[in-house]
Amino acid sequence: MSAAASIEPLAVGKIPLETQLFINGKFVDAKSGVKFDTIDPATEEIIASVHSAGEEDINDAVASAAAAFEITRKMAVCERRDCLLRLADLVEKHRVQLAEVESRDNGKPQHVADTVDIGFVIECFRYYAGWADKVGGKVVNTTRDSANTFAYTLHEPIGVCGAIIPWNFPLLMAAWKLGPCLAMGCTLVMKLSEKTPLSMLMVGHLINEAGFPPGTVNLVNGYGNPTGDLIARHPDIKKVAFTGSSAVGHKIVQASAETNLKKVTLELGGKSALIVCKDADLDEAAMAAHVGLFLNMGQCCVASSRIFVHEDIEEAFTAKIVELAKGLRQGASEGHGPGAIDLTKPTAASVCDLGPQVDKIQFDKVLDYIGKGKAEGAKCVLGGERVGTRGYFVAPTIFTGVTDKMTIAKEEIFGPVMQLLSFKTTQEAVLRANNSKYGLAAGVCSRDIGNALAVAQELDAGSIWINCYDNFDMACPFGGTKESGWGREKGEYALENYTSIKCVMMPIGMK
Repeated sequence: MSAAASIEPLAVGKIPLETQLFINGKFVDAKSGVKFDTIDPATEEIIASVHSAGEEDINDAVASAAAAFEITRKMAVCERRDCLLRLADLVEKHRVQLAEVESRDNGKPQHVADTVDIGFVIECFRYYAGWADKVGGKVVNTTRDSANTFAYTLHEPIGVCGAIIPWNFPLLMAAWKLGPCLAMGCTLVMKLSEKTPLSMLMVGHLINEAGFPPGTVNLVNGYGNPTGDLIARHPDIKKVAFTGSSAVGHKIVQASAETNLKKVTLELGGKSALIVCKDADLDEAAMAAHVGLFLNMGQCCVASSRIFVHEDIEEAFTAKIVELAKGLRQGASEGHGPGAIDLTKPTAASVCDLGPQVDKIQFDKVLDYIGKGKAEGAKCVLGGERVGTRGYFVAPTIFTGVTDKMTIAKEEIFGPVMQLLSFKTTQEAVLRANNSKYGLAAGVCSRDIGNALAVAQELDAGSIWINCYDNFDMACPFGGTKESGWGREKGEYALENYTSIKCVMMPIGMK
């Protein structure tokens, strides 16, 4: 039975700010006593010191998850459903506080954290609640001795899972793992990003209140080494999900190969192309490119950072995209006082309001790429520098005259830096778009639907958007090709990541 009724509900806005580890339904200190600081990127000030999980802590978390799995794998599926629905309701109840903490820890404007991140988290949990009681096996019609054989499959939870989530969408990336994992009846040990652990730690209280058995979800903090590596190598974890860089993705696959061959799903880096055809609606295409690049300060794995524009419309398109970028609102999140973003200023897409980059490492990296773009001959027509003297703010930046061999055209920048490249023919644009080690996403803008669908078919990427960008409907699968990852998140397909298929056969016949 659910434990939700025995937990005292938290008042709105009264979730405690936690810095410990969440193991077996309780917040506990790291046994080593090691801590690290999490920083407000808008002020460069320390928010809190957070406990860092070591080997003993990970072993405790896995043991807790294993014990809980003996309960969750046998739970009535309607109970799983109802726990997820309650969790969604609790996130909605506390969305203002969660958005405030997410904004402070990550840097994104609070209203964006609320409407985008928290909104999608709620939708994710409700979506997978709907799947919890609809997943099952099927009867198999055998090819031999069909009349005298009964065969069927069972779709069972895979067991204790590990998850390592990134810092760019802390709550949402956690939800993309939690939703299908919990719907299938698995349990989880999740490492939060060392850059942004605070908002998801608070959700530990809501997981308890929603009625999940203690140990179903365990939240640990720490760096990739050692904490993430301990999860990737743990012999009692049956599956690991990772979102982050391709370089670390390689290490996780290696860790699986060297230990227990745990199942691995990866959502990795990208250098996504958007092709703007000669016949494109320029206003529509400019908005697709604008949202595709500047959403979340450019800190999106699918950012449309390579924009191929037909040479006949290049000048007109560039003028439109520069004008849109000039209208971006930038500043610290609401409540930061001087330097806070001015929400009264008109803007074309409030979802693209810019905060700071997440930390100094990312800030320096973005500015270094801007410097390389200038040094290699690209023309910086907007931005290209730091904004202010406090906080990790980078001006929205647009480069024209970019060629395929330039560093900024090949490497993932993860910042508000747009590259415009010119092309002559659609075939050429597709070939150049595919000439990348990444294949996470791509887009095409064209008013000729036959042309757009043909281009979509030829682009080597896991998600293709036509005349739009960054549409993340929960029912649609998401994942990449090549070095952008393995497997899919979101939609029905994500359930496969947490499923073990068993086949049962027996002879039948009347006596």
